[in-house]
Amino acid sequence: MDFLQPTSWADALAVRAERRDAVPIAGGTDVMVDLNFDRRRPGALLDLGRVPELREWSVDDGAGGVGGGSWVRLGAGVPYSRIIDDLAVQLPGLAMAARTVGSPQIRIRGTVGGNLGSASPAGDAHPPLLAAGAVIEVESAARGVRRIPAAEFYTGVKRSALDEDELIAGVLVPTAVGPQQFCKVGTRNAMVIAVSAFACALHPDRRAVGTGIGSAAPTPRRAREAEEFLAGELDAAGLWDSRAELPEPLARAFGERVAAASSPIDDVRGSAAYRRHSLSVMARRAAMWAWAQYQHDLRKAA
Repeated sequence: MDFLQPTSWADALAVRAERRDAVPIAGGTDVMVDLNFDRRRPGALLDLGRVPELREWSVDDGAGGVGGGSWVRLGAGVPYSRIIDDLAVQLPGLAMAARTVGSPQIRIRGTVGGNLGSASPAGDAHPPLLAAGAVIEVESAARGVRRIPAAEFYTGVKRSALDEDELIAGVLVPTAVGPQQFCKVGTRNAMVIAVSAFACALHPDRRAVGTGIGSAAPTPRRAREAEEFLAGELDAAGLWDSRAELPEPLARAFGERVAAASSPIDDVRGSAAYRRHSLSVMARRAAMWAWAQYQHDLRKAA
């Protein structure tokens, strides 16, 4: 097995074009497990840890960004620990998810880019990226940059829309304009793969709701009907502009629709029935928590 270690983004793209059998590795928290258990034996590893461009992040005020608003460009090699330390205000949902990833050592090594490259339905970064409306930026030496909405990035179990000569350059995530929440159920409280996960984001600027489901379908996915239902009910009742609490029956109905959007399986971590039930509970709670924070923010701004 060859070990390839470019030191610039241009070199990385050139190596990727030449060695399409190479498996990209960032923090190695997924790839090395597969190698250690002999689940895969690639012809080469493409180590991206020494590409400085991938470890940078920046905030843009909207020019050329996602949806015209402010957004964060997160380099594919930025570790979870920096998201927690540096971006908890701009990307609260992703920061919440990052805090649940593995141990402190894993959070220092693991990256959102690596999570996307693995495309596991249980990846913790996927639900908040979906809820926020993130866009994945990929690039190849031959065709340049391509942007893929997160909702279109996942194509199957551990499969993505990434072409064989492309690398993930970064993620464009709209800056939060409202509360965001992330919930995760596991077989213990830490260092665990999700049995199910859910993210919720309120977008009061356009009176919309974002969702993301993890570990309860072949791919991470949004609960689009649930999003439209909750946003529509909030709008119809005039709640976006009120100081009223979120009605519990409305939150419960939202949770039921989130659960209905899943298609889980039975496996060693949990049953399909449990996953559906846990999603309904997490979605109800996340909506209540997010709405309470939204009301708090309104009162504080008044």
